[in-house]
Formats: sequence, C-alpha cells, structure tokens
Amino acid sequence: MTSGAPQARPFSRHLADLCAENAARDPERLAVISGAVTLTYAELDHQINLFAGGLARLGVQRDSTIGLLCTNRWEWLCTAIGATRIGARVAAFNTFARAWDLDYMIAHSKAEVLVAVGAFRTRSYLETLAELIPEIADTSWRSSRYPLLREIVIVGDHAIPAGCRSLGDVLEEGEPFAGAHTSALDDAFVLYTSGSSARPKAVPMQHYGVIENSYGIGERMRLTHQDRVWLSVPLFWSYGAANALGATLTHQASLVLQEAFEPGEALDLIQEHGATVAYTLPNITKAMTEHRAFSRERVRTLRTGLTIGTPDDVRHAAQDLGIEQICSVYGSTETYGNCCVTPAEWPLERKATCQGPPLPGVRIRIHNTETGQILGADEVGELQVAGYIACGYLDTGESENAAFGDDGWYRTGDLGFLDAEGCFHFVARATEMIKTGGINVSPGEVEEFLVLHKKVRSAAVVGAKDPDLGEAVVAFVVIEADSGLTVEELRSWCKTRIAAFKVPVRFHLVDELPKTDTGKLARRLLLELDTG
Repeated sequence: MTSGAPQARPFSRHLADLCAENAARDPERLAVISGAVTLTYAELDHQINLFAGGLARLGVQRDSTIGLLCTNRWEWLCTAIGATRIGARVAAFNTFARAWDLDYMIAHSKAEVLVAVGAFRTRSYLETLAELIPEIADTSWRSSRYPLLREIVIVGDHAIPAGCRSLGDVLEEGEPFAGAHTSALDDAFVLYTSGSSARPKAVPMQHYGVIENSYGIGERMRLTHQDRVWLSVPLFWSYGAANALGATLTHQASLVLQEAFEPGEALDLIQEHGATVAYTLPNITKAMTEHRAFSRERVRTLRTGLTIGTPDDVRHAAQDLGIEQICSVYGSTETYGNCCVTPAEWPLERKATCQGPPLPGVRIRIHNTETGQILGADEVGELQVAGYIACGYLDTGESENAAFGDDGWYRTGDLGFLDAEGCFHFVARATEMIKTGGINVSPGEVEEFLVLHKKVRSAAVVGAKDPDLGEAVVAFVVIEADSGLTVEELRSWCKTRIAAFKVPVRFHLVDELPKTDTGKLARRLLLELDTG
C-alpha cells in the first residue's frame, strides 16, 4: 500500500471529543480490531459513552482517578477514554506488575475505582488483588490499605469475589453518559515510568499534548486513514497510550490490538488483517524474524512504523522485517512518548544513524552540565527538550522534579549531539537507568526490593550489554552469613513478586560490594565482574 496525502489535522484537543469527531466524519470506518471484536468509529464512540455512563453510576466524576490494570483490549480504550469523557484521569498500571509493584501504584495514584482484567495466560490478577485487598471477599468492604479505593470492576468472563463487579453488570445498568465539562488541559493519562529514584514516577499526560504530539508522529510515518496499525506494545506505556493510540486516532486509521506480544500470533495478526504500520522494538523484531513461521510474504503489507535501537536494529526492522519506511525515534514518557522522529521517506542509512529532527512544536538543545553552555553542532552534551513535555511528576519531592527546569526545558539525562541540520544523535545515558527490551528499569527500585529478602544483606544492580535485550539486568547480592540462600531460590522469589522485566537475568553472590574512595558504589567495577 502506498502512502497518501497528509491527513487533515483534527479539530479536537480532547481524546473523547476526537473519537466523537471521527464518528461524525466517517462513522463506518473501522477503528479497532481486538480479538474477535471489531468496532467502527461510530461503534467505538458509542461504547465510550456506555463506559462513561457505567463509571459515572459508580460515582466517578470530574477530577476522580480511575486505576486501569488491563492488557491490550478494546475495553482498555473504552474505559480510559470513557473516564476522560467524564473529566476523570486514568492511572494506567503495568500489567507486568506483581504484588509489590501494584501495591505502590494503587496507593500512589489515589485511585477510587480500579478496572482490572481478571486473568491473562497464566497470570491471575484476581489472585494478586485478593492478596492486596482481602476485604473484597465481602460485599460491603473498605480497604484498610487503600482507603480511597471503593470499587473494583473486573474485565473478562471470570468468577469474581463478592465485593467486585463485572464490567458487563456495570455497563448494563443504565444509559450512555450525557456529557460533562472537560478541557484540553485535563490529564488524560497518568503513566508510571522508572526513573533514577527507587520507585516509579507518575507522569501526567494532558489531552492536547497527546493529540498534537502524536499527530506529528503520525505525519512523520506518513499515516493515512487507510492504514492499519499493529500494536502489541502495551497501552500502559507512553509508546502505546501517548503515541500509537493518538497517532491512529488523529489519522482515522485502524488499530489492530494484540493483547500481549507473542511472535507467532503477531505474524498471524499482521497477515490476517493486512497491517501496514508496526510499532516494534529490537527484541520484538528479532523474535518475529527468527520465528519458525516467519516469511517476508506474511508481513509484506507492512509499510512504515517506529522503532528504537542501534543502527543495526533499525536496519534489521527495515531489511529483515521488511518495513522499508521504518522511522527511528527518540523520546521518553516525559516527552509524550517521542520528541524526535526520522521522516519515513529518508534513506535507510540516514535513519539508522540518527533519531531525526524534533517534531513540530518541540525544541531541543544540547547542554554542557558543567559550564551551563549551550553547545553547537557535533558537540556532545545532555539533551534538553521543550514544547510537548509533562508538567512534572505527581506527588514527588523537589529533587525528583528538578529535571523540569523553571526555564521550560526538560533535562533528559541522556547524552548526544545535534548535527548541522539539527537532527539528534543519541550517544549514551548519563544516568544509571537500565533499558532492557525497550523498558526502563531503575537499579534502585530492584535493589530496594532485593533487600526485602530476609537473607539478603545488601544488593547492587547494573545493566550489562546483551545482544537480544540491549541491556540485561544483573544483580550482585551479599547474603547473610550461613543463610544458605542460593541463586535459584532468589530468582524464584523474585519471579513471584516483581514484574518479569525487573527480575535479574543473572545473579552473583558476592562477599561485599565494591566501593569508590568516597564510599559510593563502584558500578563500573561490578560490570567488570560480570562474565555473562
């Protein structure tokens, strides 16, 4: 399929209004494919109104917070956008999260209503919720742990605790929502992202920023209303919620949802639905092209899309997966998913060696953190971004929000340079953040968790280069004397309590952690000790 003329910019600056606008413009155009469910734009808008009505009858109102723990399903879209139609905000929770992670997010978000999928594959979210909120076994419950939480709604056909409601029951109780006062400045989503701190940080995303920035991303990919966008990347990431979702809706394209990535199923979906756009990551590209059922014929409809990674990662997506107009990107949750994107029509080698110019409405500069000087072309320093950036982190201290300067520039903590044409070239992360399989992992968060084990005295976590993941999470652990704790026991303990991507790939039991002359942890020495 060839790309068409640039898509007309939508009028709406609120996601619920955008869905209504699309329904009015082209009601019969396909909006969502989610398993066996397909929704036109008219049907999507109607469902959003039904979900908004159901949430309103549960007492959700303007400025309420909805917690959303759900895989990539059509119900995620309708819950999230339905809540914003009321004027509520949506705290999107990571479905990889285990009890320890989820406990923090529910409490921090101050969610009043939680909408959660009951189970997926081998994971029972109902069991996790029952562990955290045992009171839900009773019909009239109040959680001592989360005093603001008062309703739990379960998505899917599951036997549910007496204190929960099924989504079907909620939707059957009344009429669609009549309407409410909303603003383009309202928070659409609150997305949790790992940072330099020990626990995830909550990043609010305003409606106008999601729409305007994602429209620019779609234009760089040359999206049109004829495109079908395959998305297995989670909607609870900015790559999904603030990027793929917005780019699709602003271009009246169709979203082909995969509930969670699995390479064989991904190939089936792309082939069956003629997907033309792919949101991929290096590990996703690798898994599909190495799958026994892969052939170029099966993905021949793919035309454009986005990826991150090294020059070889970009070439792999273009040449082996066949996405000839693949775009290389740079960004973070704080910059609404992406702030730099290479145009689809650029030659491959140019796209492979940089992350492109800033998007419309975005400004970037390179800063020397020692001298305060703004650097010129080809000089390496810290990237700073202005324009479509978050207003700051929710409910954190001044030190956490220091990255959002009073001058309107966000300090990314990433090193790179601008070429003579103003395109960004990523060099390295100035922080200690680990990026594994495209996911940010805070070493401090994993370290804090490891020392909760009664047989662990101290722990240090680093990121080591990995051919498949980009970086692998590696832990060095000092155990209590004569405790007898083994690596296998420690790994098993982690797997049942924290998200899978946070579980270290390798554990090293050591007598002590190396320190610098000033007493700080010598992470570089740890990397030298990791033999892979």
